[in-house]
Amino acid sequence: MTTTRSGIRQRLGVGFACLLSLVACDAALPVQTVLTPIARPAGLVPRPVQVAQATSPESAALRSYLTTVQSSQLTQGLLRQDGGGPDTPFSADMLARNFKRLVFYNEYDSGGISPATSGQLRRWEEPVRFEVVFGPSVPPSQRARDSADVAAYANRLARATGHPVSMSKRPNFLVFFVSEDDRASTLNAIATKLPGITPNNLTPVSNLGDDIYCAVAAYAAGPQSSTYTAAVAVIRSENPDLLRLSCIHEELAQGLGLANDSPEARPSIFNDDDEFALLTNHDELLLSMLYDKRLKSGLSQEQAAPIVRILARELTQGPL
Repeated sequence: MTTTRSGIRQRLGVGFACLLSLVACDAALPVQTVLTPIARPAGLVPRPVQVAQATSPESAALRSYLTTVQSSQLTQGLLRQDGGGPDTPFSADMLARNFKRLVFYNEYDSGGISPATSGQLRRWEEPVRFEVVFGPSVPPSQRARDSADVAAYANRLARATGHPVSMSKRPNFLVFFVSEDDRASTLNAIATKLPGITPNNLTPVSNLGDDIYCAVAAYAAGPQSSTYTAAVAVIRSENPDLLRLSCIHEELAQGLGLANDSPEARPSIFNDDDEFALLTNHDELLLSMLYDKRLKSGLSQEQAAPIVRILARELTQGPL
């Protein structure tokens, strides 16, 4: 015999009526019909419904294109999420070499300094405080996912660096998810509230080329040009899920001081070949080295080199 949940409810109802009949056999149970909604309790305000602003045909076309890009890369075995493995070994010397290329050089011309010119070690000295900002066109479901991803990654960066990294309503590092339609207006309205950021020096991240998925700019508004005081990461909201997540991983780590890319860095997200989508074990070691107390902001490559070699050997082979 098969009994449905509705069948159980019917039999319970009959049994309950029989119990009542022992008290008043002929009494009819009253039935109250409610024709009007029950009044909402005083003081209870309904939560506003978030509705994303409609996107332009240009933004829709970009979303479609980027989805195709992600699909193509996955088909080619790119955008790996395994963090590296037996097929990507690296030595202490390779780790030290990659640190030098990623920390002391720029990916692009910065302040008149050529990417080929070695600079100083740059990093944060004060705690890093992330806040996520969305353009009006980003739908609620995507906002929830991206917010959770940034928060989880902040925790990972804090563990890797040993430096305070967290989410905050008093940010010094803004993470924007914006579309082609609202990128410039959202950045100019919000990012310029951070010290040292102006519409002019926002240009590198507000005017993205069609082939740029995301970008980051870090600023030093204090007395030391090698100590970061603010940063802005910009991620195209048109990116599909994995590309957005890969942008979170790369841009936020670069905003901590791993400012360059290198074709020799492997396994690493700091390599334009897109082999890896997410921060690798190798990259976590680089972040650990960057924020080691034996290094200081402002050190030149030559000054840092002997310390970097020691750190690389400790992390790959144990204490010397």
